[in-house]
Amino acid sequence: MTDWPILSTVTFLPLVGVLLLLMVRDDTPSGRKNVLNIALFTTVFTFIVSLFIWIGFDNSNPGFQMVEKHDWLGTGISYHVGVDGISMLFVILSTLLMPFCVLASWLSVEKRIKDYMIAFLMLEVLMVGVFVSLDLVLFYVFFEGGLIPMFLIIGVWGGKDRVYASYKFFLYTLLGSVLMMLAIMAMYWQAGTTDITQLLQFKFPAGMQTWLWLAFFASFAVKMPMWPVHTWLPDAHVQAPTAGSVILAGILLKLGGYGMIRFSLAMFPLASAHFAPFVFTLSVIAIIYTSLVALMQEDMKKLIAYSSVAHMGYVTMGIFAANQQGVQGALFQMISHGFVSGALFLCVGVVYDRMHTREIAAYGGLASNMPKYAVAFMIFTMANVGLPGTSGFIGEFLTLIGVFRANTWVALFAATGVILSASYALWLYRRMIFGPLDKESLKGLLDLSPREKVILYPLIALTIFFGVYPAPIFDATAASVDLLVNNYTAALQAAHDVALTLK
Repeated sequence: MTDWPILSTVTFLPLVGVLLLLMVRDDTPSGRKNVLNIALFTTVFTFIVSLFIWIGFDNSNPGFQMVEKHDWLGTGISYHVGVDGISMLFVILSTLLMPFCVLASWLSVEKRIKDYMIAFLMLEVLMVGVFVSLDLVLFYVFFEGGLIPMFLIIGVWGGKDRVYASYKFFLYTLLGSVLMMLAIMAMYWQAGTTDITQLLQFKFPAGMQTWLWLAFFASFAVKMPMWPVHTWLPDAHVQAPTAGSVILAGILLKLGGYGMIRFSLAMFPLASAHFAPFVFTLSVIAIIYTSLVALMQEDMKKLIAYSSVAHMGYVTMGIFAANQQGVQGALFQMISHGFVSGALFLCVGVVYDRMHTREIAAYGGLASNMPKYAVAFMIFTMANVGLPGTSGFIGEFLTLIGVFRANTWVALFAATGVILSASYALWLYRRMIFGPLDKESLKGLLDLSPREKVILYPLIALTIFFGVYPAPIFDATAASVDLLVNNYTAALQAAHDVALTLK
């Protein structure tokens, strides 16, 4: 493990699949099958290799592990990668979801299938690259690079309003990231390096922290997305193909939360403490407002998209509660939401492939002829609500405990989101699954196919397993989160001591 550059291997392994895809044709049935098989094999093999990161990871070490560093652009800018307990699980989540995306696209994507799979494999490279980067410039390249394949996935293979949705997604996220680029330049001029491990030890002046925090927050808030810069997300989800929605909800939304933990909280602790009430306010509004908006939706994807905004509100609250329970709860919530929300979009894709509509009113009574689908959809719905025994409960509960320690009133208002999430999720489930099967178009629908079972059943197992036994995730994150919280507390205490001395 010490000699094998496993992080670079996992990051760039999908490029092998891209090269293979470039050598095959997709204009014949056999060529299409070859494209799908290459993409599936590449993503499955990448996931298997990525598991060695977890196997070789030392849970007791709070620092960065499996570090690789090579000179890149000179003047302190290097190719520097590594993982700690905060980033390692996101690498695994990224590689886990990709095979499901390939399988979900097996029949639904009919045009330019080779280009489609190349876009997904390139997206996997860029997503993993974000989580392993230990240099700000490298992080920015991967962070922004991910916009391009997702822009193409939505704009080329999306619905009828795909061009509008793709440009809205691209412009929203790019605008915030321009400010982050300016902040990175300022940090380099101040500290003389873009190395994240060195910047974590660097003490930025309090006034500078404020501006740097705002610049990074502008990018991460859009990416999460937080209210009120969330409006691009429902359009992007509705227009994206099923696999695009899975990656959008499962991974790309988590880039904002990861960035807030890695940069906002760790590098700008004084500014984070100052702006915590502001973040709490936005988070509570997001939880309540977008939950109410979700109740009014008639499109399944749009409802689940608004629910994602509400759930990310818990994440931002937990992060800026800045205690062990809050940050670990936020991390667990992001991991859990990654496969639960992805599974919900996959469930929507199952019925959309049969009916070619996402209108809730077009369904009803599916429990009669699709009982296996009804059970799978129920489990993911309960996890989305936060039912005890599912992974969704652990993250929300721990986050609320952390927020309660920081601010009782914020926790009280945020807890209303649990009731609201049950309202819109159960409303959706009742209208789709229960009631009489009286629509002629629904009576001939078949239950889950073997391919769909392969997609949904492993995600069911993960949802229940981590809901009953969350220790593997907590064990991996505990040491790094403890170090982060202790450094944050020490920075605030030092600033307080200095203020007292000056008085």
